[in-house]
Amino acid sequence: MHHTGGPGWRITMDTCAPMLVALYLRDVAGLVGAGTPALSHVAPSVTAADHSMLTADVGGNDALRDQWEVWWSRLLQNVPGNQQKLTPPDFPEMAGMPALQLVAHAHFGAAMNWSREQSQLYSLMAAQRETMGGHKILADLVQNREMELGRSARDFTLTIVEVPLAEQRAWFLEPDRLIMSSHLIDDQEVFRSYVQPVVELLV
Repeated sequence: MHHTGGPGWRITMDTCAPMLVALYLRDVAGLVGAGTPALSHVAPSVTAADHSMLTADVGGNDALRDQWEVWWSRLLQNVPGNQQKLTPPDFPEMAGMPALQLVAHAHFGAAMNWSREQSQLYSLMAAQRETMGGHKILADLVQNREMELGRSARDFTLTIVEVPLAEQRAWFLEPDRLIMSSHLIDDQEVFRSYVQPVVELLV
C-alpha cells in the first residue's frame, strides 16, 4: 500500500485480494464483459472452462453471470473498506447465489493461489516503486493543479485499486475511486491521461 498526501488530501494505491479472487472466477467462468465497469481480462490470463453442466440445475450461465455481477457490485461498494473473504466450503458470503457458489467451490483453491501470487508480485512491485520514487507523479499532479488554481487543494481522498489486467487503463468510480491496471503507472504519460482529470475534479 502506498499513501501520498498533503494538508487535507490523500491518495492511496493498493491491490485488493477479494477483487483478485472475483476476477479469477469471472475469467475461469468465461464471463467476458461481465460487471460494471466491464474490466478487461486478467494478465496473466486464466483459461476459461465450460460450467454449463455444473450450473444447469441452478439457472445455468445466465444465472452465473447475474450472480457474479451482484457479488462484484458488492465488492466495489466496500472498496476500500472491509472486504469479505470467502469462507469455504459453503461460501455464505454468496448466499442466494447457488450458481456462483458452485463455481467458487470448484475453483476456490486455484483462485486463492492465483490471488496470493498476484498479491505477492504486487507487493514486490510496490516496494520497487517506493525505492525508485515511482509514486512522485501523484503529488506532482496535485501540486500542478494547485498552481493552476492559485489555491490549496480541497480536502479529498482518492483510492486507486490496482489489479493485473491485460488492458492498460483505468476506470473511474464516482466519487473518489479508480480501478487501474497494475502496470499503468509504468507508462507515466498514459497514467497521467487517466488520473489527471480525476485529480482536477477533486482538487
